Amino acid sequence: MALYEHTFIARQDLSTAQAEGLIEHFQQVLTDNGGSVSDTEYWGLKTMAYKINKNRKGHYAYMRSDAPSAAVQEMERLMRLHDDVMRVLTVRVDEHEEGPSAVIQAKNARDERGPRRDRGPRRD
Repeated sequence: MALYEHTFIARQDLSTAQAEGLIEHFQQVLTDNGGSVSDTEYWGLKTMAYKINKNRKGHYAYMRSDAPSAAVQEMERLMRLHDDVMRVLTVRVDEHEEGPSAVIQAKNARDERGPRRDRGPRRD
């Protein structure tokens, strides 16, 4: 079996619980077809660079899996048929990186820095 990283964007009008439910659904598709999912991340509702299907924002999700190619093809087929999924990206990798993805690391670094200082009252 090969190692894969999957990223998909769901419609903005879904709730967070529904977006996380999509992650669980597609994780189950992979496991039912002989694969395993090692890690999932919900990146949140993010603004996109351009509109997709009249949506300016989307729920981003990320999964790391070890699955046969048939399982990945079936999951991608179901994602493309699903009305709530707007875009899908699957990349085959040689090995999975340990720890959280770069998106989560950047978010944690922003949270640790605290509030921005330039947001105070103007001093003219």
